[in-house]
Amino acid sequence: MSQLLAGKKGVIFGALDENSIAWKVAEKAIAHGAQIILTNAPVALRLGTIKDMASKLNVPLIPADATKNEDLENLFTQASQHFGGKIDFVLHSIGMSINVRKSRHYTDLVHEDFIKAMDISALSYHRVMQTLYNKDLMNHQGSILCLSYIAAQRTFPGYSDMADNKSMLESITRSFGYYFGKKNGTRVNSISQSPTKTTAGSGIKGFDAFYNFAQAMSPLGNATAEECADYCITLFSDLTRKVTMQNLFHDGGFSFTGVSEEVMESFLDK
Repeated sequence: MSQLLAGKKGVIFGALDENSIAWKVAEKAIAHGAQIILTNAPVALRLGTIKDMASKLNVPLIPADATKNEDLENLFTQASQHFGGKIDFVLHSIGMSINVRKSRHYTDLVHEDFIKAMDISALSYHRVMQTLYNKDLMNHQGSILCLSYIAAQRTFPGYSDMADNKSMLESITRSFGYYFGKKNGTRVNSISQSPTKTTAGSGIKGFDAFYNFAQAMSPLGNATAEECADYCITLFSDLTRKVTMQNLFHDGGFSFTGVSEEVMESFLDK
């Protein structure tokens, strides 16, 4: 396959370990000829194995808390210096909910933790784009992506406040996508991915049931982290220059399947 990102330069947020979608995206981006910088919060650098990845790929790793404007300004200043110019693509793969981690019922959330989760999982995306926009650091016809889930549109018990966070994430995609498009043709999109066996995803209460149900419903089956990475590469490439402000379902057809034969059979009298 040709190198779709030859000559392009990007920043990837959120790689934690080899199960992370962001990790797979980083590997694919390098394989397709891109130069990249990895970044994650300082605590994630201590908990995960991202340092090993940076060393393996021989790319810079710059700590940055995406909820702090000063960290993002420092990150992107260093990135533009390292690249010797502007940035072509950015992946936001960040999400965390204390309420979900503690299996709190949606009707009994701790609102201080709700606000923290919103700041980390959604408002950080606005902070990232605001920094890039105000500093004029995105190249013409660049591409910015975030990762979402269909719970932004439908109710999934157990996903708790993360559903609201994903809804905000998708709204920010549309709103900032308009301004970035008018400014310099930069595209802004969200990918609504299948349930994926990542470290973060597996921490959701009832995740295995989520995963198995989606697998039974989807005509093509669940999309893997590696397949999601492939999709990200196409959206970073010049092949999708007119795709923006979209929430793009990458879920094997789950989002538009009313019911599958496999699910129906589970309710038949035996």
